[in-house]
Formats: sequence, structure tokens, C-alpha cells
Amino acid sequence: MVDPVPQLEDLVVERGTRVLLRADFNVPLHDGRIDDDLRITAALPTIEYLRSRSAKIVCCSHLGRPQGKFDPKYSLAPVAKRLSELLGREVDLSPEVAGFESLSRSQSLRPGAVMMIENLRFDPGEAANDPAFAANLTELGDVYVDDAFGAAHRAHASIVGPPLVLPSAAGRLLAREVEVLGGLLDAPKRPFVAILGGVKVSDKLGVIDALLRRCDTLLIGGAMAFTFVAARGGSVGDSLVQDDQVDHCRELLKSGRIEIPTDVVAAAEMTASASTRHVRADAIPAGLKGLDIGPETAGHYADVIAAAATVLWNGPMGVFELEPFAAGTRTVAGAVADCRGFTVVGGGDSASAVRRFGLADRIDHVSTGGGATLELIELGDLPGLQALRKGYRP
Repeated sequence: MVDPVPQLEDLVVERGTRVLLRADFNVPLHDGRIDDDLRITAALPTIEYLRSRSAKIVCCSHLGRPQGKFDPKYSLAPVAKRLSELLGREVDLSPEVAGFESLSRSQSLRPGAVMMIENLRFDPGEAANDPAFAANLTELGDVYVDDAFGAAHRAHASIVGPPLVLPSAAGRLLAREVEVLGGLLDAPKRPFVAILGGVKVSDKLGVIDALLRRCDTLLIGGAMAFTFVAARGGSVGDSLVQDDQVDHCRELLKSGRIEIPTDVVAAAEMTASASTRHVRADAIPAGLKGLDIGPETAGHYADVIAAAATVLWNGPMGVFELEPFAAGTRTVAGAVADCRGFTVVGGGDSASAVRRFGLADRIDHVSTGGGATLELIELGDLPGLQALRKGYRP
């Protein structure tokens, strides 16, 4: 069970109250254009609530990894433009992060207006959790709202600093993520089926252990599956195998609740024009590597998902961005969408996949957090949630 966090209704927000809103606008960009605006649209319920209270809203977020210095390709300008379009009103972008210019603009905002400061990670104090940088941020608001679930697993200045000195609460998005994912940890309806993909099994060991304590069946896909196949003595060709995790995977398989691919789509190269072969997962020829689960595995996984009362999916089944290796992920996404049980897609590439295939509106909950989702499942809490609970109370 995830302990509750303060809600928006717990904050005193009156006309003219400046709200420092930590959002997660870390959206994918291509040539300065936003490829997927899910994380922007997900913040709208919180922003609209605050606007209905005639608050002055100061949005802050990170974008990419600019390494603590200004980099124009990571500017939040495209985000401010898109948010302006969604709100139907101008969202002013301050050219600095925290400083005199941003402070002046926050003070001169009209009630109900929205502004944004530049990328938090342009300042090295953000990732370093520098108290001085956090103090500068808190000057921009009278109260603080954290709606950045996708960053809640980071003990960064904008996440854990403001709750120390400002009345604070979770936004609508963060509160919903805690409610849904906490329910999976507490009392999921059964059968509970979890689906995990990804590249390295070592990155998922903690969450695998946590899920095996709760789920009835764990379906494995992606490159991480080949370490499990190797643990059963299979030949995986040139597929990625973490040799130092083979013994661990062998132990995990003894649970009897982990299912791994029986067939795969293999190729010599990972390209959109690659020549592919359908082969057994445990008999991949030398020179080839598995890049998607095969049709037999995909069909079986779809049957298991169809019978579930609760489904959690995190991680694609293959390199779905390339059409030769998209079928497995597409089949699993369709099965999750068709499932009559409660379905959760755990952010990251899985969320991108269901949106790419036009299925997001048929999923009960599409999380905005990839790493945050996994860490919450593994540990049962996050630094951002702890900060809100322990925060300042007037």
C-alpha cells in the first residue's frame, strides 16, 4: 500500500495566489517539434483547477539531459507553445530558470494566467539538489504543487526542495498515479497478469521480485527475455545476454509463474529493411539476434491477457519502432486494450506504443512515468511522495 499524499483541496489557493507547479513536460522532440504531447495534456486537469481558483500559475519542468547548462535544443519553448494552444491563451516563457527575471514575471502575472520558466536542468543545482537553487525556486510561488509523477523518483531540487518551505500538495495526475499503482500493490483483482519488456534484465530484477510477490503470471518479452532463454539452456545466437544474470534468472524461473518466448522474429541487423526469420527462441542461428517475440508467443500472451482481471504492462516486446519487429508489441497492445479487466500501461515505451497503435483510449490507465512506475512498484514509495508527506504545514 502506498501511503496517501496531500491533495489539491488541502491547499489554500485564493485569487492571486502564486502556485509553483512542478510538471513533467519531458516530451519527445524531433527537430523542435513535439512527437507526443501526452505529458502536457496530462497536466491540464491540475492547471484548470488552479485557474478556476484564479491562481497565478508558474510551471517548471525538465526536458532531456542538458547537463546543467543552456542548450537551445532542450528549450521548453515548444512546450510553452503547445500548452498555449491547449489552454487557448498565451503561456509566457521566462528565458531564465530561477532568478530576477522569472521572479518579476511571476509577481506581475494576472490571476488565472500561466507562465513557464526555462528547463530546470539548465541549472546544475537541479540534479544536484542544491539548497540554494531550491530556495530560488520557492521564491516563485506562495504554494507548491507537484504533478510530475515521471520525475517523482528523482531526489532533485524542484521535487524535494519546495515542500520544505511551502504549503504543498499533489496535483491531479500525481494523485491518480498513486491511487492506481498503489491499488496494484495493495489488492489487485485476480488473476493479475504483469508483462515486462526492455533491454537489460538487470534493470528489472527489483521489480520482477516485487511483481512475483503479487502477480499470478509474469510474461517476459524484449531483449531481456534472452537471458532467461539462456538460463534454460537455449541457444540465442547473437541476441543480448547478460551472462552475470543467467543464474539469477534460473532461480526466478523456479517460481513457475514466469513465461518466456517460445519463438522470435530474428534478423542480422536492426533496420527497417532487415531480412527477418521466424525461429525458435531457444534455437536462434549464429549471426542472428531476436528482435521481437514470434507469432506463437504473441498469440499465447494474448490469451493469458484476455483471461486477466488486472493487467500491468511495462516495456515493449521488441523493437516496435521498426515495422519488421512491431508485430509482437502490436499484438500485446491489442490484447491489453481488449481485456475486460483493469488495465494499466506503465509509461515509457509502452505508453508510446499504445498511442502509436491508436489504443490509448481503450486502456484504463496510461501512466506518464516509466522509471517512476517501476520504482514505485519495487519500493512502494518515491522521494517526491515522501517530500510531500513530510513537507511544511502552515
